[in-house]
Amino acid sequence: MFDLPPRPEYFGPEHEALRASVRRFVEREIAPHVNAWDEAGSFPRELYRRAAALGITGIGYPAELGGTPADGFMTLVVAEEIARAGCGGVQASLGSHGIALPPIVAHGSAALRQRVVPPVLAGEKIAALAITEPGGGSDVAALKTTARRDGDHYVVSGEKTFITSGMRADFLTVAVRTEPANRGPGGISLLVIDGDTPGLSRSELKKMGWWCSDTAHLRFDHCRVPVANLVGAEGEGFRAIMHNFNAERLTMAAMACSYAQACTEEALAWARERQTFGAPLVERQVIRHKLVDMVARTDAARALVYDLAYRLQHRLGAANEFVARTCMAKVLATQAMQFCADQAVQILGGMGFMRGTKSERLYREVKVMMIGGGSEEIMKDLAARQLGL
Repeated sequence: MFDLPPRPEYFGPEHEALRASVRRFVEREIAPHVNAWDEAGSFPRELYRRAAALGITGIGYPAELGGTPADGFMTLVVAEEIARAGCGGVQASLGSHGIALPPIVAHGSAALRQRVVPPVLAGEKIAALAITEPGGGSDVAALKTTARRDGDHYVVSGEKTFITSGMRADFLTVAVRTEPANRGPGGISLLVIDGDTPGLSRSELKKMGWWCSDTAHLRFDHCRVPVANLVGAEGEGFRAIMHNFNAERLTMAAMACSYAQACTEEALAWARERQTFGAPLVERQVIRHKLVDMVARTDAARALVYDLAYRLQHRLGAANEFVARTCMAKVLATQAMQFCADQAVQILGGMGFMRGTKSERLYREVKVMMIGGGSEEIMKDLAARQLGL
């Protein structure tokens, strides 16, 4: 009842076929296990291979690299359907290649692309993106990790933190400062650092949510990295990072809408089943009003996400407008998720406080959605600057 008929300008038969396929995969391979995986703090590495075998991992990537070329709505379909399982930890780690690989595909050398991308899309290797540092997150231009040129290698020293898939990653796309004298964005580059590089150490971080997603603090102690691992040209990493952020934020907005919907569906199912004073809980007007508010906020956020995805696909607007509205879409969608998670827990009552419900898990996870990829405050400030406010 929460899924509106697909609009043909957004979703065609091929999108709906993919949706059905991914939904079956999630119902079979992910949803039955998320509670156990969350409690265990991890999920099987084999899940990467199974997702790749279905073609999920390679959606939107070039065929010559083992992917399946697709439009932006295909990517949104995958994000939405995996989110239906109501476990951000699985989705974050299973999809970490979605923020690690695009800069390599867009700017890496042919040799680097062929070495890194195909095994990741095949589910044989894991890729992670390492930008955030202990001293700063959204202020990428201020990063301190250095890469000093030494012959045909860079010597990398510094730290990264809050890195999704950081413990298991075979390849790390790392933001480094290759021009120490340039303290601004012009001195930043991207390097691919192999997970077995001497001098790289990792420590696991414990979190409020996303329990089954490994999150790491990384330390680079004079790591020698081949110059061939440079992504693009020296000093051009900042622009690639910003472009990558925009795609990540739109995907996160789509995910947040599906998480909000998952909370609403669980709350409705509970309200229909739960008897209070001789009648189902859903017959109470105050509960129906809560559910309507949840649906309305989710639909509003999703409408903005779809409209923006359409405009991006057809280049209907200026670059600054896309950036601004992507920021606003992420804010609106994560606020909808926060509202729905809170209301769902309230409707479930005591059960909403128990581990094992989607709403309890998503209630804990909503904050990382509002912070990761750019905090709400940063998003609003960036949107204002892009719009000239």
